Amino acid sequence: MIIAGRCIIRSKQGRSIRAAAFVFTSMLMAFAAAENIYGVTAVSTSEDDTTVIVNDAPDQEVYVFGRNVVVKKQAKGVLAIGGDVIIEGRVTGDVATIGGNVIQENDAYIGGDVIVFGGSYKPAAEKPLREEGKETIMFAVFENELRSIGQEPSQMLSPDITPSFFAQRFVLALFWFLLSMVVATVAPGAVSRAALRVRLTWPKTMGIGTFFFAAIIAMIVGAALTLPEYLGLTIFLMGLVVVVLAYVFGRVALHVALGKILTKRVNNGNNRSETLSILIGVVLLTVLLSLPYLWVIVLFGVLTTGLGLLLTARTSSEAPNNAG
Repeated sequence: MIIAGRCIIRSKQGRSIRAAAFVFTSMLMAFAAAENIYGVTAVSTSEDDTTVIVNDAPDQEVYVFGRNVVVKKQAKGVLAIGGDVIIEGRVTGDVATIGGNVIQENDAYIGGDVIVFGGSYKPAAEKPLREEGKETIMFAVFENELRSIGQEPSQMLSPDITPSFFAQRFVLALFWFLLSMVVATVAPGAVSRAALRVRLTWPKTMGIGTFFFAAIIAMIVGAALTLPEYLGLTIFLMGLVVVVLAYVFGRVALHVALGKILTKRVNNGNNRSETLSILIGVVLLTVLLSLPYLWVIVLFGVLTTGLGLLLTARTSSEAPNNAG
């Protein structure tokens, strides 16, 4: 792997960029790499350092953060995060961008899929040169936000405090309150047991969840790099489902647990309202997840707590007697 600034090129024969699984894996590999500068004759940057120019690189997959990419001659595949991809020559594999557009000029050729998150696919020709049977996948949402984050990743850690920021947090708090009420009503025993385990063995639960989370990441990356593409995508989706379910369940359990801890201390245990406990827990976690930089730690704690709760969940229907 050769790294040039924020441009990462994998020169050995790799698998093409396929759907979200490979995009996810590519981001992990890129962020894990150190930023060193090496001379690459096939790749250069513009004078204003905003565009990566790819000349003759038929066996290379190019990964770029916070810049546009122009393929003048040849490349194997391209992924840009926070920038546009402009194809003037040939790309034999897939072309993907997050927070940007894919622009295919006249007489340019794309041999793989076109995957766009937060942008659009703009072919100059009425019938662009594409390999038969390949797909175009577009999610045209949050274009400006994704581009801005791709160019300045630090914005994720410290978002701008604006009226829309508070409005979003209010909507999110309302959503999580309603969802927590539904889950606590549908599965009161499971939620009560999980909340009790959080209050009694939270560090142990988080430790188990952290190990499980690392195993999931390793499994997804290993599958994407070694297994056939359809198996890698299947494993990615399975891991994603587990992580999402764990986060939802863990957050609901934390709403109940934190709310009960606070109401017990404030009211000396006199108020046992489940609704009030959930409301207090939702407000507390929403505030913590809104704090600059600290929200990353809180988010990781919620996720690993949920994974730990899933792994240590009891199958019995016995509800804890002292959950209140």
